[in-house]
Order: sequence, then structure tokens, then C-alpha cells
Amino acid sequence: MNRPDPMRDRVLVLGGGLAGVACAQKLGDEGIDVVLVDRNDYHQFQPLLYQVASSQLPAEDIARPHRVIFADYPSVTLVAGQASAVTLSPPGVVLSDGQTLTGSYLVMAAGARPNFFGVPGAAEHAFPLYSVADAERLRLHLQQLLQQAMAGPGPAEPGSLDVVVVGGGPTGVETTGALAELMQALQKTGRLDPAGKITIVDRSSTLLGQFSGKAHDYALSKLTQAGADVKLEVGVTAVHPDRVEFDDDTAIPARTVVWGGGESGSAVAQTLGPVLGRGGRLDVRRDLTIDGHPGVYAVGDVANIPSGDDGAPTLPQLGSVAQQSGRWAAENILRDIGQKPAKPFRYKDKGIMAMIGRNAAIAEVGKHRHQVEGPLAFAAWLGVHAALLSGTHSKTDAFLTWAWDYFDRDHAATVEASTVPRRIAWGDDDQDVPHISLDRPQPADTPATT
Repeated sequence: MNRPDPMRDRVLVLGGGLAGVACAQKLGDEGIDVVLVDRNDYHQFQPLLYQVASSQLPAEDIARPHRVIFADYPSVTLVAGQASAVTLSPPGVVLSDGQTLTGSYLVMAAGARPNFFGVPGAAEHAFPLYSVADAERLRLHLQQLLQQAMAGPGPAEPGSLDVVVVGGGPTGVETTGALAELMQALQKTGRLDPAGKITIVDRSSTLLGQFSGKAHDYALSKLTQAGADVKLEVGVTAVHPDRVEFDDDTAIPARTVVWGGGESGSAVAQTLGPVLGRGGRLDVRRDLTIDGHPGVYAVGDVANIPSGDDGAPTLPQLGSVAQQSGRWAAENILRDIGQKPAKPFRYKDKGIMAMIGRNAAIAEVGKHRHQVEGPLAFAAWLGVHAALLSGTHSKTDAFLTWAWDYFDRDHAATVEASTVPRRIAWGDDDQDVPHISLDRPQPADTPATT
């Protein structure tokens, strides 16, 4: 590619999640100079965070160092730092240490953060699931409560092992199913009697609202069979260290509240007030640029991306949307460098799916949303997530190994596992597990999930 002015081609990508990595890889394939900025030095695979939290997977299985991902991309520079602000004209990123990075293009891929909707106590006492650190925090919290209960001479205190999951979307349903199965497995060992009660709560009248009515019934049936309680058309009014209060004047004693009740654009996106839209996310045009700023793109969970259909809502915050939009932004940047017009983003909808438990999953695939349930749906779920991970052959192998362990491993035994980080293989070399800070952020400083 003819590049008479190298600085013209410099692209800043803020966020190393699915959208940011997809964008940087596409540009790197063409030799474009890219600076990828992320507060972590690893890429986290968010769809599997609930499995880390429920002790089904170790954190390092879904956290892959950026330096490994981009080992074969000499034009991609990695910067580990917290972004405190961004500038649109000219495109730039201001880091918390005062350093300012500039380029000809900026791709905002800074992800999302939990939205507590002003519920008193939620930010202080609930456990969101938007990062590896969130998942590890929840896992260690649950592990401590379970070990205390199993070590005691008698039954655990009422409510000490009970969990309330807020939100009936895929995150809430998947977390509820995994924790209910874990409690059942522990009870079968005879060391935990009674087990904790898992309750899922949502303001709507159904679970998995984006799915069809049949899927709602299937999810409700499977969660109930797993021993979970389902409270619908009920909202949370307050979260306390030992209980949750609801708007029907009831309360549930619980020391663990998992928050999957909504998300908003990342903290750094909030510094761009005039271009913020619904959900505290950045409104973008059909070509994924921010209106009035042709060199600035927003992709993934930080953006309100038009669906392309007249009158239709914006696209949902899904991994497939993030990855496809990241690649599309890169393609439009390449077109601009080549002095060609940008193309409007067209999302290839392969369907929606959710894991409810072992051998229990729901998938609605294809244009007409053909529904699949059970083991076959799990295979579809595995295939889609493998595609999201398949940047290299080794990543696909790791995911398939996880799938085998998911069906074969005794998950109850993992509660006894050591909390000391393991040494694992990243590619061809043994490397230390990426550092994951477990310090709980204050509500006003909740960092962006990238």
C-alpha cells in the first residue's frame, strides 16, 4: 500500500476486547501502524466470565496476553494504560499518567460498565460480571462462604449461601444455571446440607427477553429443575450486605448479589457528553463514525450501532456484533486511506443463544430464528464461541479442551481448589498468569470493561 505520509495511517484503538482486537488485527494485516491501548495487558473473553465466577474455568483460560495475540503483527504497538479522556478533534487518547497519544484515526472500543440504575447499595454490595477481575472477585467470595459452611460443625446460617441474580438476560440466566448446578453438586457430596438457594429476579414478565416465547418457557423449566427460584415482574429497590429488598415489599436474605441488570458505556465514553445516546453509549452513523468526526469510530458495547432496518432499534451488545463492527471499522479506515468511500455496516446475524446448564442450552439460529434446544443447542453455542476465539489454532484447541472438561469434570471439587495463580502455557512459552487486580473499584471510578 502506498503510504506517502506514515502519520496519516496511524490508528489509535482504545480497548483490547473483541471489537478492539478484531479491528487492530485487520489493520495489522495490511501493515497499518496501530496503537492499541488497554488498561489490562490481556484480552478477556467476556461470554465465559460466569464460568470463572462459578469455578468451572480458571481465569487464565479466558485471559490471553495481548503480546501473544499480536506477536506476528509488527505494526501493532501495545500500550497498557488507563485512559482518562479522549479527544475527537484531533483524534487522541489522554492517559491517566498525563501522556497523550494522537493519530489520524481513533477507534473507540472501550466496552461497557454495569448500570445500577441508582439502586441504593447496589454499587457497593453487588457483584457485576463485566471483567475477569469481577469474575475472580465473585469466585473467591463464593469459595470463602462455601468453605466456611462446609468446615462448620452444623448447618450454615440461614441465607449465608443464598445468591440473588439480578437480570433475566443471558448473563443472568447462565450465571443462575451454573450456580444452581454447583449447589446441587455440593449437596450430593453430603458435605453441604442444605445448599444455598439461587434466585433470579427480573422486572420483565419473561426470562431471555430477546428470545421467543418457547425459549422463555424452556429457560424457566430448566432453571426450576436445577433448583433455582424465579421472580418475574419484580424490581430491586435496595441491596444490603445481608439481604435484597424488592418493590413488592418482600426481601430475601442473601450475602451474594450478582448484578446482570444492565450496562452503560464505559467511564471514558462519558467524557464525550455531546455524542452520548441511549444507555450512556456513543451514537454512531451507519459507517460506524461519530457524527461530525469522520476519523473517529465507535464499535462494540460502547456504541449504539444502527441495525440498518428502517425504524428498527440499534443492535444488541453481543460478542458477534462487537467483533464484526471492529473489523468493519478497520475496513472503512482502509477504504479512507485508499481514498474510497466508506460502506455502511451490515451485521450478519447468525442467531442468539444462551447456556442454561449442563446439556441444557437454547439457540435461535438463521433468518427465521429456527429454535434448537438441549445438547444440539450446546454444540451450536460451542461453535459460535469457538469462532469468536479462533484467531489462532491454539486458541481453538484450548476452547475445545474446555468443552470436554465442562461435561467431564467434577465441578464440586473445584471449590477446594487453591487460589494461588498457576503457571500456564501461552503459545509456545510458559508465562506467568497476567496480573489481575482484585481491588474493588469505587462506584464513581468504575473502569471501562474492555
